[in-house]
Amino acid sequence: MQIDKATLHKIANLARLEIAPEEEAPLLQSLENVLSWMEQLNELDTDNVAPLTHISSEINVMREDVVGNHLPREQGLYNAPSQDGTYFRVPKVIE
Repeated sequence: MQIDKATLHKIANLARLEIAPEEEAPLLQSLENVLSWMEQLNELDTDNVAPLTHISSEINVMREDVVGNHLPREQGLYNAPSQDGTYFRVPKVIE
C-alpha cells in the first residue's frame, strides 16, 4: 500500500505531531513497511483461531481476606519518630 504526503500529514494531525520536511521521507518508508507487514498477516488463515481476551490463560489465585491482629499496636509504633501512644504523628500537610 502506498501512502502519500497528504495521508502522512493527516495522520500526524490526528496524532498531534509536527513533522519536519526532512522527516517525511523516512516516515513514509516506515509506514509503508508497517502496512506491507500487516498485508502479510492478512494472508494467514485465522478462521479456526479463537480471539484472545488475555495473552495468558493463568488465573490469579487470591487468598481469603481474614481480619486479624498480626502486629500489636505498641510494636508497630515502637520505632516511630513521633507517636502519641495510639497513632503515628505526622506534620500537618493541608492548612
